[in-house]
Amino acid sequence: MSLPCRRGNWRYDESFDGGNRMRSRMTCLTLLIAVIAAPAWAETVLITGANSGIGLEFTKQYAAKGWTVIATHRRAGAPESLAAVSAEFKNVRIERMDVTSAEDVQALAAKLKQTSIDLLINNAGVYNDRSACTVEDCPGDWSNQDFGKLHFPLLETIMAVNLKGPLQVSEAFTEHVAASQRKLIVSISSTNGSLTEPFPGSGAIFYRASKAALNRAMQLVAAKLADRGIAVVLLHPGAVVTERQSYLAGAEGMVELNFSVTHMIETIDKLTIKDSGRFIDYDGNTLPW
Repeated sequence: MSLPCRRGNWRYDESFDGGNRMRSRMTCLTLLIAVIAAPAWAETVLITGANSGIGLEFTKQYAAKGWTVIATHRRAGAPESLAAVSAEFKNVRIERMDVTSAEDVQALAAKLKQTSIDLLINNAGVYNDRSACTVEDCPGDWSNQDFGKLHFPLLETIMAVNLKGPLQVSEAFTEHVAASQRKLIVSISSTNGSLTEPFPGSGAIFYRASKAALNRAMQLVAAKLADRGIAVVLLHPGAVVTERQSYLAGAEGMVELNFSVTHMIETIDKLTIKDSGRFIDYDGNTLPW
């Protein structure tokens, strides 16, 4: 006996009586409606440092696109910024995780053990952390990163967040990413870490060194994970105007937050395993190491 409903047409076995044919039609119609009405499988993104700046904008835009967003932060309680986003989008899940804490990272990885993560965005980063020094040691002009005035406790903080953090998180969540369909790890870097790109001045030694180290480290991670089909990419967002640098809005060379993140998402959507190990800008252009 042939199937009562065949793919691509409405053909029925002539041996069916009228009642059976009608029931068959109704069954096929019900199945068709169910398939059409079923929501597309939501992809999952985990974003570190999601409570402000680039991370918060990533959270908003991916949530609006229908992704399941795991937005992490390091504060004791959920930041108001993320609480507002999760109130608007029910597909946003807020989790606490200090990327420099092995205990925090391992705890969240265990908590999400059954969750596949299509896209891991290592966004958490610092340029100058006032919590690592006194006002006298960390002047407003950031000269504490100039040779001759270097405040070395700050180096430990910057390296912990900008290098240790992405490595620690990527390692802990490798299996989650491997279990997904997209299999992508993106780390937010900077052309400040480029060894060939000329930059004026000689400041920001700690920050620039941390990004150079991140670039090299993620190159090696990309090589390690290639046989598992996981793409590892470094992404430069541009000189972005965040809430902390709002006074720079409109300045030459600065990029608006929404513009940068929108373009980064468009670029991320196009990434495949062939892009693994690349250092690119928000439009997907290759950058010099």
